[in-house]
Amino acid sequence: MAPFRFGVQLSKADSGAAWRDTVRKIEGLGYSTMFIPDHFEDQYGPLVALTVAAEATTTLRVGSLVFGNDYRHPVVLAKEIATLDLFSEGRVEFGLGAGWMTSDYEQSGMAEDAAGVRITRMAESLAIMKSLWSSGEATYQGQHYQVAGALGAPIPVQRPHPPIIIGGGGQRVLGIAAREADIVGVNPSLAAGRIGPEVLETTAAEYYHQRIEWIRKAAGARFDQLELQVLTFLVQIVPDRQEAIDKLAGLMSVTPEQVEGSPIALIGTTDQIRESLIQRREEFGFSYIVVHEAEMEALEPVVSALAGT
Repeated sequence: MAPFRFGVQLSKADSGAAWRDTVRKIEGLGYSTMFIPDHFEDQYGPLVALTVAAEATTTLRVGSLVFGNDYRHPVVLAKEIATLDLFSEGRVEFGLGAGWMTSDYEQSGMAEDAAGVRITRMAESLAIMKSLWSSGEATYQGQHYQVAGALGAPIPVQRPHPPIIIGGGGQRVLGIAAREADIVGVNPSLAAGRIGPEVLETTAAEYYHQRIEWIRKAAGARFDQLELQVLTFLVQIVPDRQEAIDKLAGLMSVTPEQVEGSPIALIGTTDQIRESLIQRREEFGFSYIVVHEAEMEALEPVVSALAGT
């Protein structure tokens, strides 16, 4: 099984100085990576924020969870990512998604095409960027993109390209991730275009077992080379695990067993969370765990105990 790695997702800070202090703290706590999302809500612009984070640290990896493909042309984004990989001396992890948050499209005035169209467009975009990074040029004639002799300069430090992250909950996007990505994130269903109560209905262990099987079948021989990632939504470090689980289950209108078995929830003492992560790696294969800024300090003992093991 892949060794454990841990990441922290940030959106913004109180100032540029606070942003630098926060990413240095993440590095000092032993986390592998800091991530930033890509939405039009109240957050920093990802590319500038990642560049500053890389410059403020020495070993911390920086990445996106995830760049919205519809907002960024692949020739432009490939150049920006390659430049960041060059300047950070190979510390970039590149996350790409088809776009899912309805408010992004409403606020920007961009058309929110059907999910199948967005996924096809993402797959075409990824093919172009991979060619630019690996061979230094791209010519592509697709349904959504036509690129003629585009130059891939600079060349990224990481070869053939920075590690690619694709996440999702549907079979088609997870199939693309299994075949094309290095890191596959398994997400709750976001088909509603927002994070709402219905997301909690897709967090039970059975949901994740099915998606891991989809990934395994689509990946074939390369499955063992993939790193499986999960972004947590519920982290509570508490002395009485069962009491907290029962309370959350009541609030969410789900069973305690669903809360206890869900990979997006980390609940209990630090020792119990450590044991849960080990068990879930054995059960699902998840070794790359991402939490949010609010939990990063409390989870440090778990990170210290498990990172790299």
